[in-house]
Amino acid sequence: MAHDTDKKQRLHLVFGGELTKLQEVQFRDLEQLDIVGIYPDYESALAAWKAKAQMTVDNAHMRYFIVHMHRLLDPENE
Repeated sequence: MAHDTDKKQRLHLVFGGELTKLQEVQFRDLEQLDIVGIYPDYESALAAWKAKAQMTVDNAHMRYFIVHMHRLLDPENE
């Protein structure tokens, strides 16, 4: 398996779910969270986020998020 050593890996998690209220980030059912995936860079995570957000545009309570995992894994270097 080949690795791209020129580009630094910056992991991003894309996930979402239905919120209980529009003003808060509290999910209606944690067991129903949609884990879209983990991506090697922000650009690919953003593309996945946009696709999922567009698919659920008719449900105002459905929200998707991008978590910058690389910041959590190495907080001193951010």
